[in-house]
Amino acid sequence: MLDPVVAFFQRLFSAVGRGIGQAVAFVLWPFVTVAGWYRGRSWIIKGPIGVVLLLIVAGYGYFVWNTQVWTGFDPDYVNAYNLNARKNDAGQPVTTAAAAGETAPANVCQASAIVDVAADLIDLNVNHNAWVSSMLLYKTGLFGLDWDDTPWLDNKASFQRGINQAVRRTTVELVDSLGRVRGTSGVNNNLQAARGNLQFNEGTWYFGLNPFGPKTPTPSFYRAAMRDLRAFNTSLAACEATFDGRADNFIEFLDRIANDLGNTSAIIRERSEFHNGGWFDTRADDRFWFAYGQLYGYYGVLSGAGADFDSVIAQRGITQLWTETLKQLRAALRIQPVIISNGREDGWIMPTHLATMGFYILRVRSNLVEIRDVLAR
Repeated sequence: MLDPVVAFFQRLFSAVGRGIGQAVAFVLWPFVTVAGWYRGRSWIIKGPIGVVLLLIVAGYGYFVWNTQVWTGFDPDYVNAYNLNARKNDAGQPVTTAAAAGETAPANVCQASAIVDVAADLIDLNVNHNAWVSSMLLYKTGLFGLDWDDTPWLDNKASFQRGINQAVRRTTVELVDSLGRVRGTSGVNNNLQAARGNLQFNEGTWYFGLNPFGPKTPTPSFYRAAMRDLRAFNTSLAACEATFDGRADNFIEFLDRIANDLGNTSAIIRERSEFHNGGWFDTRADDRFWFAYGQLYGYYGVLSGAGADFDSVIAQRGITQLWTETLKQLRAALRIQPVIISNGREDGWIMPTHLATMGFYILRVRSNLVEIRDVLAR
């Protein structure tokens, strides 16, 4: 009685097996044909071709390794700074001795935790890891298709660009307000240089076509920005530079970050509402990991701001609100799905990771706006 059913499934599986075999044969046919041609050539032809193929395989191996291995990635990286132990606001003379009974050092000021974090984030992007966006094989794409339009090998690049966005925004504010006394001092040269270097194109390799010729690659500019930031902090620690830790500067700084997060939230919302293809949305991972990198960067920057503006936070009574904001930033970094899905918000099969990330961004932004409003009273 079950024989017809068994026979049906046997025919079905046999047909599926033949279809898969034909598909594999179709995909492998060009490679088999080229291999047959290659075996029939002399070593004069085989040698150069073999070297080229070896270089291509090695290049892709190096590329895949750098896109999949995230060196130094640690959502709790802020803990290494031990910011709670800082007793002085940024730019202020050090008044607390290192140990009981010691005299506070003369002509020593507190370096900026914001600057320390920004420099270290650049270091993470271009020294501990390869800067993926300017790698040649990333720029050439998958058979001419931009890697960002595929579901593969682009998550790390998006994450790095998200961090870079946070650092760029931070250096702009350091130049315009935090690193100078508004109206009475000029722009700090180190901060100005850092801001300029970080504005450089994210995808420049050693050679380009427009304009045609050799170029300085993107990572070189970012490394220069890192050195400029560290040079500023060295000057600040020697009381030779300025960090203006006034409440109005803090308000402006938080306002700019809130606006930056608002822009990212709008991008996430647009993708989530109008392109919800679930696991098949090939751009969802780009949006997700860019936002994740941005929050990763701002988690460190805002933690540093809490140390640099500790007196303002304490005097205005926003310590609890500030602590809650940092907790929400850290909570967002717990979302690390293996595959990003942009499902419908009312769907029941495919997750909606973009909507979840957008929710965390809006929570953080809402808290920053509330802190700004309290400070502005």
